[in-house]
Amino acid sequence: MPDRGGGPTGPRIRVGRPSRRVRTLLMTLGVLAVLAMAFVMFAGFWTDWLWYRSVHYSSVFTTTLWTKIGLFFVFGLLMAAAVGFNIWLAHRLRPPLSAMSMEQQSLDRYRMGIAPYKRWLLLAITSLVGLIAGASASGQWRTWLMWVNGVPFHQKDPQFHLDVSFYAFDLPWYRFLLGFGFAAAVLSLVAAALTHYLYGGLRITSPGARATAAATGHLSVLLGVFVALKAVAYWLDRYGLAVKSSDFKATGNWTGLRYVDANAYLPAKTILFCIAVICALLFFATLWRRTWQLPVIGFGLMVLSAVLIGGLYPAIVQKFQVEPNEQAKEAPYVEKNLKATRDAYGIAGTDVQDYAGASDTKDKAELRDDADTVASIRLMDPNIVSPTFQQLQQVRNYYGFPSNLDVDRYTKDGKDQDTVIGLRELNLAGIPKSNWINDHFRYTHGYGVVASKGTTADSEGRPVFTEYDLPSKGDLGAYQQQIYYGEKTTQYSIVGGPQKEIDYSDDSGEKTTSYKGKSGISLSSPVNRAAYAVAFGEPQIMYSGAIGEGSRILYNRTPKERVEAVAPWLTIDGDAYPAVVDGKIQWIVDAYTTTNGYPYASRTTLGDTTADSLTAANNQRAVVAQQNQVNYIRNSVKATVDAYTGDVKLYQWDTKDPVLKTWMKAFPNTVKSKDSISPALMAHLRYPQDLFKVQRELLTRYHVKDAQTFLSGSEVWQVPDDPTNKSGSAVPPYYLSMKLPGKSSQAFSLTTTMTPNGRDNLSAFVSVNAEAGTPGYGKISILKLPTGRTVDGPKRVQSQFNSEPSIAESIRLLRGGDSEVEYGNLLTVPLDGGLLYVEPVYVRGGDLKYPLLRKVLVTYGGNTAFEDTLGQALNKVFEAESSTEPPDEGTTKPPTSSNPTVQAALADAQKAFDQGQEALKKGDWKAYGEAQKDLEDALKRAEDAQAKADKAAGGSGADKTDGKGTDKSGGTGGGPSPSSSPSSSPSSEKSSGTS
Repeated sequence: MPDRGGGPTGPRIRVGRPSRRVRTLLMTLGVLAVLAMAFVMFAGFWTDWLWYRSVHYSSVFTTTLWTKIGLFFVFGLLMAAAVGFNIWLAHRLRPPLSAMSMEQQSLDRYRMGIAPYKRWLLLAITSLVGLIAGASASGQWRTWLMWVNGVPFHQKDPQFHLDVSFYAFDLPWYRFLLGFGFAAAVLSLVAAALTHYLYGGLRITSPGARATAAATGHLSVLLGVFVALKAVAYWLDRYGLAVKSSDFKATGNWTGLRYVDANAYLPAKTILFCIAVICALLFFATLWRRTWQLPVIGFGLMVLSAVLIGGLYPAIVQKFQVEPNEQAKEAPYVEKNLKATRDAYGIAGTDVQDYAGASDTKDKAELRDDADTVASIRLMDPNIVSPTFQQLQQVRNYYGFPSNLDVDRYTKDGKDQDTVIGLRELNLAGIPKSNWINDHFRYTHGYGVVASKGTTADSEGRPVFTEYDLPSKGDLGAYQQQIYYGEKTTQYSIVGGPQKEIDYSDDSGEKTTSYKGKSGISLSSPVNRAAYAVAFGEPQIMYSGAIGEGSRILYNRTPKERVEAVAPWLTIDGDAYPAVVDGKIQWIVDAYTTTNGYPYASRTTLGDTTADSLTAANNQRAVVAQQNQVNYIRNSVKATVDAYTGDVKLYQWDTKDPVLKTWMKAFPNTVKSKDSISPALMAHLRYPQDLFKVQRELLTRYHVKDAQTFLSGSEVWQVPDDPTNKSGSAVPPYYLSMKLPGKSSQAFSLTTTMTPNGRDNLSAFVSVNAEAGTPGYGKISILKLPTGRTVDGPKRVQSQFNSEPSIAESIRLLRGGDSEVEYGNLLTVPLDGGLLYVEPVYVRGGDLKYPLLRKVLVTYGGNTAFEDTLGQALNKVFEAESSTEPPDEGTTKPPTSSNPTVQAALADAQKAFDQGQEALKKGDWKAYGEAQKDLEDALKRAEDAQAKADKAAGGSGADKTDGKGTDKSGGTGGGPSPSSSPSSSPSSEKSSGTS
């Protein structure tokens, strides 16, 4: 009879033991849970490997992976071995337990409890500390790769005369090793002490000796190791002074030695190093002396010395030697900081020249002509006109443009032309019906480029499009128009399979396509499908019939995240911009190499210095930084991402940068040579905004070269707040083709203004040659305004605009009804010793959902104008007309035609346009709307009459229009039609913004 428990005579009943079936079920569930967890981990690893292989950067994945694995096992095993060995040694050195005290008797039950499991407990403890240490060490893969692959800077620090590479590549690794050593010593000491206590080697309450000789020797050696590591730390701290951060009122985040560092901290660290070495030897000596008296005295002396020598003495030197004569004491060290900071941020070659701030030219007609040639003044603000692009060129709701467009240069008729450009990207929020198939299979990509002239608007204030309609056509020629990778493309798509994708749609219906590129990962394998179903949390990937032969999954589709993934050692600029290059749409991404270990160079916070009024409103413009605090930065890499194939290419831009050379050694064959950049691509490369923002922030203090001036703070500048934005953020730098004083021609430039610290007048105008491939590329120029003359800065100029009675009244009229006035970029242009300010003014009114350019504000030399066109405003400011512009600028003349019906319709169009302009000046929006309707009707009649005439002439005109001018959406030959884009009004060539 089975034993079921019970009384002494009855059957005993076994309680709580589950049946074999239940145990088998629980075991099965446990195994399944383990397998599920293992597959989830495998899915993450496998999908990452497949992605890197698909973009042909598998070496980045394997190098990073094996480095992490190697560091994990090496340092995990070292930590486990150190802790495990000391536990084993403490157990082996335990005393015999013949005389049991009350303390030992209370511990006896713990010793008895763990006795059967000692090996397992030792294995568990060592495994735990090993896992933690290994995981921490694997996160140092960048530090290891930089140390093992580091190349010299061939520049030495002024204090220790060591190559900068020691501080940038070596010192971080040595500090990690030191930190690991401290952790191992402390954990070993704690583990050994607990083991000694558990087995009687240490006693707390028992009478007699508190520790056995064996325990004393063991713990003393561990304490000696700890103190020896502290001695090494003191020695490294000496070099660490060269990259130590400290707040200094004259420089902000100062890096490097000051007077107190060189004359107090440096000798103090040396003395403390010697004391720590002696103290460590005293601890090791307990192996023979078996007493802690001398080591304890030595340790107390070291602590006291750290307080007196390392803390009190430098404070006394600072108080009684430095502060009474700070400028004289700090000047030699400030000079070192000035030189190092300027070198580290690439601003050492900045050209500073005095600028009068007021024109000396008496001939106003000459000034008026100069105003036409000094700059290609951009009236189309790329941060304002995105809604206009959206309304006029979106075409379908499932397309969209970024909130901030980009400025680029394109050549037409042999001349460079500043161009506002945006891509018609996929906007899933506009899909007619959202479901899994539509979101991921049918609506997969955007279509086409839209571009407009940057310097001009049409007669209605709309952009003059140079690339327009769907499919896009215009000045850019033929190119691959599908956009599978873009800034707004943030979710995965499955393409190339049995499910057709929507290319675009017109009056004849949907045009479908199937992706032909080699991008993405094939889903033909069941393993791949299962892995992605788990990775994306989408089980339909496993069994959906929409996935079949040829299906590929696309993800990581924004340009910035693709570049960051294939080059995780780079810091990515916040603004990727598109360009049409050799028949393809390419995203161009600027990338930086950085370090925070450049001796004597002051540190800056990338997140703060690259923030402005645009990044505050658009998180996509924020810089992607591997390390936020840096004191060295180079635009070392130019990257491209193909909008169709997703191919990522990295080009070495700075051929002298040692940080890039180090990473190229660590990841060979990932960065192409600079010679690989084609001329077509070179034409679209530019100086990056984020780098310029970092440099201009440093230039607020480091534009001076004299230590005394630097310390006095009398020449400190600041980046002004954006006067057209209420966020209180810094004004963004602006791209502008302009001619600097003394130069013979315009250059594509990135510009900004500076004001004195705490004031609103202008201190300087700063620009950098942004035109890649030219001899002056990257040259920073500062036009320094005189301190004895007050020159209005952007905020004051904006205030003058707003306070001028006639302008204020005009603004009030423009705001009539429910209209809103939006100010565009306030551009500053040096002109003949003075400064020309130009600001476009947009109106978003009535039923219009987008801003139109209505007025142009101009000021120069105290004269201000607020006119319909830039030319009219310049004429008024300079009281002279341009000799290079026709006298009837701003007027409109209808095109001629031999067809009387067309002539009559065009005459009606001109009349409607004139009536609209008069209504606009009076602020009569009702009459303006009626005039616009009459204008559209007249243009439509002219178009229909011309089409009939062409057809009657034998069809050649109709064929020509169908083939080159009018598509199914109604576009006309020379530009967008009234029905598709109102830019083709009769006065489009005589725009209100012609400069």
